[in-house]
Amino acid sequence: AVSVNTVTYEEASELAYFGAQVLHPIAMQPAMKFNIPVRVKNSYNPSAKGTVISNSKAEPRLVTAITYKRDATLVDIQCTAMLGAYGFLAKVFSSFERNRISVDVLASSEVSISLTLDQSQKMGSILNLKKDMEPFADVTVKEGKSILTLITDVDRSSEVLSKVFTVFQARGIKVEMMSQGASKVNISFILSDDQLEDAVLSLHECLFEDKCGV
Repeated sequence: AVSVNTVTYEEASELAYFGAQVLHPIAMQPAMKFNIPVRVKNSYNPSAKGTVISNSKAEPRLVTAITYKRDATLVDIQCTAMLGAYGFLAKVFSSFERNRISVDVLASSEVSISLTLDQSQKMGSILNLKKDMEPFADVTVKEGKSILTLITDVDRSSEVLSKVFTVFQARGIKVEMMSQGASKVNISFILSDDQLEDAVLSLHECLFEDKCGV
């Protein structure tokens, strides 16, 4: 791993949500509200400077961090009958509300939605959700997925994605879904759990050690 001197509140919140175990996203809210810098230190190496979380503009860098969440469930929802019609998204998310299921990552088009659910969602509730949507959509549920997230400068997304997909192609890593967050600091990829470790290590070598090897 490579230490980062500074990150923004937004970057730290995304890191926490997508797997970093240092700070809970809710713990950041008072600091963000009152613009209070937070220094994160390593208790095993107290002399190290650590990382400062603040509202200051991030250091110029292509990618700040790679993080991930395992054991996600991918749900694909499709309804070609809704082409050109309105109300598809409303119907879908009404079903999620009725079944009390929250969403992690989402990508959508006019007639289809792909989204992930974390491991806290019970399979019984997911199957009830699938049954609830059967009258108006085809629903596929796939377990054993991971969310790999890059905390990055999305203004340079073309450069980031070029490197990422070059690595993925060389390593034979299949991306089943991709989402660029509304926060503008993250890009997420949905992969099979069994390809996650290879993806993380290969991307780290390419993005932080300049060893793309392709």
